[in-house]
Amino acid sequence: MGTYVLRRLLQMIPVFFGATFLIFYLVLGMPGDPLAVMCGERGCDPSTANALRAQFHIGEPLYVQYFEYMKGILTLDFGETFSRRPVLDVMGDAFPITIRLATLAFIIEIFIGVPLGLVAGLRRGKFFDSSILLGTLLIISIPIFVIGFLMQYFLGLKLGWFRPTVSGEAPWNELLLPAIVLGTVSLAYIMRLTRTSVVENIHADYVRTAVAKGLPHRRVVTVHLLRNSLIPVVTYLGADIGALMGGAIVTERIFNIKGVGGTLYQAINRGEAPTIVSIVVILVIVYLVFNLLVDLLYAVLDPRIRYA
Repeated sequence: MGTYVLRRLLQMIPVFFGATFLIFYLVLGMPGDPLAVMCGERGCDPSTANALRAQFHIGEPLYVQYFEYMKGILTLDFGETFSRRPVLDVMGDAFPITIRLATLAFIIEIFIGVPLGLVAGLRRGKFFDSSILLGTLLIISIPIFVIGFLMQYFLGLKLGWFRPTVSGEAPWNELLLPAIVLGTVSLAYIMRLTRTSVVENIHADYVRTAVAKGLPHRRVVTVHLLRNSLIPVVTYLGADIGALMGGAIVTERIFNIKGVGGTLYQAINRGEAPTIVSIVVILVIVYLVFNLLVDLLYAVLDPRIRYA
């Protein structure tokens, strides 16, 4: 196991540098002059312009800019925004909010999606199963911004069950409705994945053997059937946790949440390459770490899987 983990960590190094270089290249390739954004309509005087070009390495070859940026990251220096605020402070304000939002959405997906998918799989072809398939297909077909506005209007404004917008502090209770919106589509996919996997495994040899041995129905379902059926679900959840953090732009815009999505959106509009690349760097690390955890979790769910 230790050798496998070490090998996976070594594989993450070229993936990390390849992904960050690609994002760095795309961001710097965006049209527009960064100095025009920093100095405004009046422009900068020559001395200030030269100082800014030297500070942000504007006009230097791409590999030089990338090397200088990565050298700063190794010392936790993510650079400064165009307003001279450290990017690390900006991320320090945005990431805790998005982490709370993504955590709530993740919990909703697991504790609602998996049980409902399990019940639908056990009752294949019955009314509950058909209702789950129809409902999840409907959810997947509706754009997330439509779901967000509908829930905000009916649950927030009409019924008053939730706050229609989130305050600047973004406490846990105010993030519940945005978390439901954020996790709705993933919830539908998890229910369908769980249902399909349960239907495929319910007639497997190890399930029939457990039943033949006279094990209680609850133990057969939870220990033997569900445990092996969760492997595709865990695979999806491993990729979904990164998508929840990086793909919350629409949800955060609807509910006025000052998280990673809103910060990234504003940085793209202003062309702030240090902010954009720094946020993407953190998201790449999140993706890599959770994919490694998912691979290790396979051996826990299925004893037949062993890593040499």
